[in-house]
Amino acid sequence: MSGVLVLDRARTRAALDPHRVMEAVARALIAVSRGEASAPPRVAARAPSGLLGVMPGYVPGLGLAAKLVSVFTDPADPGRSSHRGIVALFDPEDGRPLALLDAESLTAVRTAASATHGALALAPPGPGRIAVVGSGAQARAQLALLALLKPATSVAVAGRDPGRVREAAGLHPAAVPAPDVETAVRGADVVFCCTGTARPVIRRSWLAPGVHVSSVGGSHGPEVDADTVRDAALFAEWPGASATPPPSGAHELQHLPEGRTVTLLGSVLSGEHPGRRDGSAPTLFKSTGHAALDVAAAHVAYDVAVRAGWGTVVDL
Repeated sequence: MSGVLVLDRARTRAALDPHRVMEAVARALIAVSRGEASAPPRVAARAPSGLLGVMPGYVPGLGLAAKLVSVFTDPADPGRSSHRGIVALFDPEDGRPLALLDAESLTAVRTAASATHGALALAPPGPGRIAVVGSGAQARAQLALLALLKPATSVAVAGRDPGRVREAAGLHPAAVPAPDVETAVRGADVVFCCTGTARPVIRRSWLAPGVHVSSVGGSHGPEVDADTVRDAALFAEWPGASATPPPSGAHELQHLPEGRTVTLLGSVLSGEHPGRRDGSAPTLFKSTGHAALDVAAAHVAYDVAVRAGWGTVVDL
């Protein structure tokens, strides 16, 4: 193809085949754990109400891409935030720009895929109940993926806005709205935290023995409380989740006590690490987002769109 393929939001979302994104994200996570991916820590310029992050990355076999993403709070609605921007895909052989894609839908889908891989790899076998905390774009992406992969599993959805919670729950055939976060989380085998909070939304005392938590929010502060972090076996996408400060690292994983280890999820997916060791202790996958996952999703979207003849080609 000559020129740059531009996909709008609807076409980007349609091109993100969930099964292929799951496969590509697993490949990216494994590449990160083996040191095969090239992705410097995210940097960001800060504005009064948010930040603009830059995330370039290369993954062998998947490609070369960079994301410009803004993460802004809503002054009229504290606790909510947006993730908007663009992903540029390049030819890894000669550096030609290949495509521009919507970053919001791409980020939501690849983040849901990584959180789901965390749950599939680390949760107790055959989870009987799932909780999703949040009702925004990321929670909806998570519920849509769960509807595809786990349509019969009971899901409780909780958030601040009952109307948005009902709408989000409608994305999964076995999901029901919960009156509050504590009710949703108590008794759950897997908890997905998908919020824009600046303060913890779950408490250790609410969590069942052996629970798995996938936390993908918390750009503005910790989403998971310190007691859960203290007790859980910790997993992340990349070493910088605990070794670098926010916005590249996770708020929850800063200043861990000496001797605490954070295992890379890719090493579990590859079979190089056993993952869960204690059936009664919680596990926590803390996602900070990683450029390798954007590369994976962009690779899928570009391939699907080219085969389908979608998008507009421009000369850039």
